[in-house]
Amino acid sequence: MNFITKLQIKLPDRRKDSHKGDNGMVLAVGGSRDFAGAIALAGLAALRSGCDLVKVIAPEKVAWAINTYSPDLITMKLKGDYFNLNHSDIIKKSMERFDVLLIGNGIGLSKSTRQFCKKTIKIIKKLKVIDADAIKSISMNDVKNSIITPHSKELEYFLINSKINKNIIKKISNTKNIQKKSQLIKKITQKFLNKSNIILLKGKIDIIISKNKIFYNKTGNAGMTKGGTGDVLAGLCAGFLAQSKDLLQSAINAAYFNGMIGDILLKKKKGFTFLASDMVGEIKRIRAYS
Repeated sequence: MNFITKLQIKLPDRRKDSHKGDNGMVLAVGGSRDFAGAIALAGLAALRSGCDLVKVIAPEKVAWAINTYSPDLITMKLKGDYFNLNHSDIIKKSMERFDVLLIGNGIGLSKSTRQFCKKTIKIIKKLKVIDADAIKSISMNDVKNSIITPHSKELEYFLINSKINKNIIKKISNTKNIQKKSQLIKKITQKFLNKSNIILLKGKIDIIISKNKIFYNKTGNAGMTKGGTGDVLAGLCAGFLAQSKDLLQSAINAAYFNGMIGDILLKKKKGFTFLASDMVGEIKRIRAYS
């Protein structure tokens, strides 16, 4: 198995004479009346990865909460508790000055939100990281130039939306052998992967699938089943991607370091008491590691 090691890690270069914006900017779109913390964790993780700026677009109450939580995140406040179709044009216009769209964290699954996610992901041609409920809102035909970061259930939704045979989806879900599972996924998503897309399937062993290669990541531990750790992973993907513009390398870096940070905290906290917010604070170790 092609396990990720330090040899596969390549952090984005940073010129000594660079100016604000030269190291990438992320537009993070998410949050809802029900979930305010997810998009904040994702945005801060993106910033901690080394990109220069993260702007969060969220429903107004979420955005105000984020402002009180962190002065480092810029916010745009939208009226209402959830995203709807009318917001897609706002995202498209805002993306003109950003490198990467991060979408889905805490966004919810209302009908209007699902429609918003589908339309927005289709009309944004720039690089994207798609996570959480946004994955449940789209099919393979909707996506180009993206990293999707599903757990197993989100992958099922994605495949159902893509009209993959239910027996094949069930076979994938029931396959315990990690190599066989990854090969099955690669086979049925090849057209999707051919459109410059990457699948980062989260699990005990993360699976990263590209057009031509499959990588496996074994950093991490059982403490990372807590809410928010996947948001940190998505934020790392977006932050690395904004800096490097390399989809596969960004997914590799993010999976490896997300798990490594969890392993550091397991020892530091002497057990499974660490939180996703603790992980954001430990991302600083990435640059020390390099």
